[in-house]
Amino acid sequence: MLDATLPNRRLPSAPGVGYKPQHFNDLRADPGPVKWLEIHAENYMGDGGRPHAQMRALRDEFAISVHGVGLSIGGQGTLDADHLARLKTLIDWLQPSSFSEHLAWSTHGAEFMDDLLPLPYTDETLTYVADHIDQVQDVLGRQMLLENPSSYLAFDTSTWSETDFLTELVRRTGCGLLLDVNNVFISATNLDYTPKSYLDAYPLSAVGEIHVGGHAEDSDEYGAPLLIDSHGTITAAPVWDLLDHALAKTGPAPILVEWDNNVPDWPTLRSEATCAAQALDALIAN
Repeated sequence: MLDATLPNRRLPSAPGVGYKPQHFNDLRADPGPVKWLEIHAENYMGDGGRPHAQMRALRDEFAISVHGVGLSIGGQGTLDADHLARLKTLIDWLQPSSFSEHLAWSTHGAEFMDDLLPLPYTDETLTYVADHIDQVQDVLGRQMLLENPSSYLAFDTSTWSETDFLTELVRRTGCGLLLDVNNVFISATNLDYTPKSYLDAYPLSAVGEIHVGGHAEDSDEYGAPLLIDSHGTITAAPVWDLLDHALAKTGPAPILVEWDNNVPDWPTLRSEATCAAQALDALIAN
């Protein structure tokens, strides 16, 4: 369980974007509505160099969020102590406003997979995921946010719904949540449930950050729609609609535009951030 005396930092309730080095100069010259940036932790675990120099410059102008992709929080084995130590070094010098990771696993023994893989929602899983979250929060000395996954299958062995599973993790560990509404739309389409019903059951009071992003459209072997979490295109209209539904319940929140593949020019990404700003403006106006 999180120590209540640990600092609970917050991002501004404004648009943010996933930082890409090719946007460094544009960001500083014309950020538009962007008030914060998110980086992938594993890209900044080296010793200095240009990545660290850019972050030292940008953190004076923007709030920073660190998003991990390699801890394998949902893995059955123990967390990689060396990886966690490198993460702590990064967090200690950068002092970001937020740290988040995925409800997924990506390791098996000494092997590391490139994918963030799903896990069954069982009592056993709940216990070891909660233990992993406690360990991360204790080592980092701060609250972490946990992101809901994009799902392509469901486990017959699951005895918890995803929303109840997340609610219980928050209760046991004191962690916060990163709500990815694109992932909600993807999972709801692939697994055939209503995305707004999912959001209505989601523990929205624990949300510290919201993500939107693009996805690819495909079909399965039976011709049914299959959405892929690609982060490689503009955010689809139904995802913006889901964002409005979530914001109506959470109030103003930090909103990140994720775009990690086929990275566009800065005006295109800034335009997506402007859409996020408009969603926040509409919420305030209402």
